[in-house]
Amino acid sequence: MLCTWPWSSIVYYYLVNNYGNISALTEIVWSFTLLQIVIDVPIVYGVHLLYFYRIWIVSKGRSKAFPITAIIIVTISSGVAITLLWVTYQCHVFTDLIKTAWSTYMTLGTITSIDFIIASSLCYLLATSRTGFSSTDTLITKLMGYIINTGCLTSICSMTVIITCAVMPRNFIFLSIEFLVAKLYVNSFLALLNAAYYLRSNASTIDSSEFRMSHAVYYSDLRVRGSQDEELQA
Repeated sequence: MLCTWPWSSIVYYYLVNNYGNISALTEIVWSFTLLQIVIDVPIVYGVHLLYFYRIWIVSKGRSKAFPITAIIIVTISSGVAITLLWVTYQCHVFTDLIKTAWSTYMTLGTITSIDFIIASSLCYLLATSRTGFSSTDTLITKLMGYIINTGCLTSICSMTVIITCAVMPRNFIFLSIEFLVAKLYVNSFLALLNAAYYLRSNASTIDSSEFRMSHAVYYSDLRVRGSQDEELQA
């Protein structure tokens, strides 16, 4: 509901209130600004904070470089987010978005860099957490795959926005792709959480089945040896 309400307001403003008014198409309705300021930017920033919190948890008891780097990156991303919010608030017509294209490049470039840092940090921490047990190592490998795939997906979307904004700045195709960035971030984080849950449950099921099979083999060997001993005594 929170995401669909601004879109409903935008559609109603352009297609109902200003039906046939071509000059109104150049204006940025207040709900468009609200969509950027209240929803998209906080969502991306919040998802990055959640990822850094996971890095903080996984790196406990290890090198202090990861927590310190996370704090520095969060501070830098906060400054970029505040700058984007201020620039978006100052835009009143769509031609202003062309003049402030530098903010789009800066923001999406920072987002792509943060995605790379998060993915590489989590993969490194998980790779150094291997225990030697096949089930645990398989779980870690699959989690690394999910992290790389979701990080690549959001980075590709951000780079696509940068390229389309640089090549075609006046047809605003980049805006339609930019609206997908926040949704991809939410889905990527939810996919990682769900993957960890389902992979953990599958791993526990496999471990329990292997445990039962090993005990069944062990007990069958005992029965065979006991029967052989009885035959020898007879």
